[in-house]
Amino acid sequence: MKKRLPALLLGTACFAAGVLVARPSAPEEITVPMLRAAQQLMGLSFSDAQLDSTRRNLSGYRDSYEALRKLDMPNSVAPSVVFDPRPLRLRQAALTAATVNPGKLPEMAKVKLPATRDDLAFYTVRQLGELLRTKQISSEELTTFFLARLKKYDPKLHCVITLTEDLALQQARQADQEIRAGKYRGPLHGIPYGAKDLFSAKGYKTTWGSVPYKDQTLDEDAAVVERLRAAGAVLCAKLTLGELAQGDVWFGEKTRTPWDVTKGSSGSSAGSASAVAAGLLPFAIGTETLGSIISPSTACGTTGLRPTYGRVSRAGAMALSWTMDKAGPLARSAEDCALVLAALTAAGPDARDPATLLAPNAFRYAFGTNLKKLRVGYIKKAFDQDYPTKANDQAVLDVLRKLGVELVPLEMPALSGNILRFVLTAEGAAAFDGLTRSGRDGQMVLQNRFAWPNTFRSSRFIPAVEYLQAQRARSLLIEQMDAQLKGFDAYITPSFSASLVVTNLTGHPAIALPNGFTPQGLPTTITFIGQLYEEGTLLALAKAYQDATEFDEKHPPLNF
Repeated sequence: MKKRLPALLLGTACFAAGVLVARPSAPEEITVPMLRAAQQLMGLSFSDAQLDSTRRNLSGYRDSYEALRKLDMPNSVAPSVVFDPRPLRLRQAALTAATVNPGKLPEMAKVKLPATRDDLAFYTVRQLGELLRTKQISSEELTTFFLARLKKYDPKLHCVITLTEDLALQQARQADQEIRAGKYRGPLHGIPYGAKDLFSAKGYKTTWGSVPYKDQTLDEDAAVVERLRAAGAVLCAKLTLGELAQGDVWFGEKTRTPWDVTKGSSGSSAGSASAVAAGLLPFAIGTETLGSIISPSTACGTTGLRPTYGRVSRAGAMALSWTMDKAGPLARSAEDCALVLAALTAAGPDARDPATLLAPNAFRYAFGTNLKKLRVGYIKKAFDQDYPTKANDQAVLDVLRKLGVELVPLEMPALSGNILRFVLTAEGAAAFDGLTRSGRDGQMVLQNRFAWPNTFRSSRFIPAVEYLQAQRARSLLIEQMDAQLKGFDAYITPSFSASLVVTNLTGHPAIALPNGFTPQGLPTTITFIGQLYEEGTLLALAKAYQDATEFDEKHPPLNF
């Protein structure tokens, strides 16, 4: 007599002449004994308590599988993941050595050193760069100023994991020497900044914000660190992130928003947003896989740019999801984000990150764009709903109309992005396979059902077939999104609408812009989303909105 196989693996099934035949029926409840048997096939040994937490996640995954099975996906639909047979050697050989010229920035008024030094904390990158270029202040002075602010306010904000003070002062002195010698590298030359601590930097720990890795040192500079050094920027701090890029709780504390230190800064680019919002640094580098730039920018009131997938190299960065991770700047303004993006992409594609080889064009400034010639959509269904920040978001549409922007109602694709979310968790579980199997995930701070340890365990039970089916459905979503956006230059949506999941799956660029406050005095944002690889137009639209409003110039009182 044949032993009955777990329904989790096979659904309801029967054997006919030795052949397994699927027979549809209502799915059985997933139980611990089922999972105990199933994990034997995979060589796993999770405890019954861990399996009990896992089984509830698997019920949600199964709902996604059922939704995917209802899609019409003919054999011709390939997965969105593209195989590249070229070894690093051949990818490198295909690149040109020429750097990219991003074009001209708009003219700016003369900048003078403020009478009160503390006012420098909230100057933009562009303003600080002009002070450095005109030698009104030295990079060493500016770096010392921001290092002091980091030391003063971090005990309340918990936004710093490691100060890179020695390196910062060394880089600042070098910048001063070069500027004095007339070797000016551009608007980031001598500007202090911070990097989310999932980017490696030689000589310093790269902790990924997590207990199992808190003493980890990687002997390399991440691509973003290399490229910002080439632009003359000064690395002052490795900034906090929620453990393994989720949330705002790391191994040392919970990172806070400077608008209310009793509240978290959201995540996972928690320290990047908090430090910039508090005027501890002019800009910082974060990452987003599913909201990790947009969300903390909202909680802290910063301007956060999530570039097109593959626009910025992730070499030397912690991988969470190879097909969804993106790196980008958090700053005071869209113009500042453009300056940083130009530096991050100036050297062109990076053979170490194959995603950067996909871009059909280089990033270029487009601040001379005629707004009246733009066709901009807005997600009418999302704006029509009742939600707490509706008045602030509606006011943004009014401002753009007054600027002459043509706003056209737009709908999102029919395919839901939510049924594809397990793509992220499957890739995350693969990235941290060793952590899960070793049991060291038990050292992590958060251990609830929705924390990484349980999510990674749950994801071990995602079948390879369903993962690939999800990537095929993602191809459909990409095509649907492209069809919906045909003829549009950009579109506008509430920051936490369904668009957040969809565009992280399709790779579209997005920028979160401060647009007001809640009745409790916390900042709010709205999100502008652009066409793939068209950050220039997106940033021009965002700058026009910020030039017409003052929300990007607001900053917290820091009375703590």
